[in-house]
Amino acid sequence: MKPIFVGASGLARLLVALVLMGAYSDPLNAQNARESSWPMHPIVAQLGISILLKAYPDELSASRDNELVWKDGTVTPYQSNSGAAPSFDVFLDHADLADQFSQAYPLEPWTPPPSVNSDPGRARCLAFFKKMYGGTQAEVERHLVSIRWMPGLGSQTVRVTTVNGIDRKLMAVQEELTRLPIEMQKRYLVPSAGAFNWRPIAGTDRLSMHSFGAAIDLNVDVSNYWKWTKPDSAERYPYHNNFPPEIVAIFERHGFIWGGKWYHYDTMHFEYRPELILAATTDGR
Repeated sequence: MKPIFVGASGLARLLVALVLMGAYSDPLNAQNARESSWPMHPIVAQLGISILLKAYPDELSASRDNELVWKDGTVTPYQSNSGAAPSFDVFLDHADLADQFSQAYPLEPWTPPPSVNSDPGRARCLAFFKKMYGGTQAEVERHLVSIRWMPGLGSQTVRVTTVNGIDRKLMAVQEELTRLPIEMQKRYLVPSAGAFNWRPIAGTDRLSMHSFGAAIDLNVDVSNYWKWTKPDSAERYPYHNNFPPEIVAIFERHGFIWGGKWYHYDTMHFEYRPELILAATTDGR
């Protein structure tokens, strides 16, 4: 076999290609490599599968080895990535179901700020959610309904999905929110910045949970978003939040996680992720 000689620039490109091609190919070093870059708190596979079955009973029916079985008989692997991602962005771009549990979502009591790249819930297995809510805008829209948002404070409507009863759960959230002091309701809850919106997450090719009608944003005027903040001298994003914990706790009781608990924070954002709420209250980590 002839030796292969590569110039300096070609070698650099080759190394990058090899890293990307092998992003999930080294199971022996996967855990150490990931934990050295960002906080990871994995749970055992069988527990993760059990939590998903409990979180989405309308859509999932059983498990088989490393797979989840849907009500229509199709299957989705629980874990398809076998090694460490070369970067946090690649990790998010190619997350599998096991990766969804790789960062523990903190329930109350919770003390900010999150550690660097601690973004529990931002790892989403896109194939899983497309199967659940719809793989195209037209498929998602077949399951959308319009609900009035905080009707005592205005006439705004938002469109959300009926899949997993999210429309009903959001109505239950509203019912609890109406018990909060009226000034808190007016300041934080209205107007909503919207629910369904078929679009990628800003700066990525990943679909937002808004694309599935499974997320809602609250009042943008009192919100904070990491991209609106300049990093400090250490290239870290200072944490900012105005939302009171009473609002967050109400959403969490109904299966919604809050983007304010991310290092890459998005404090107006709530999305339906009951598996993460269940995992936070389940032994096995």
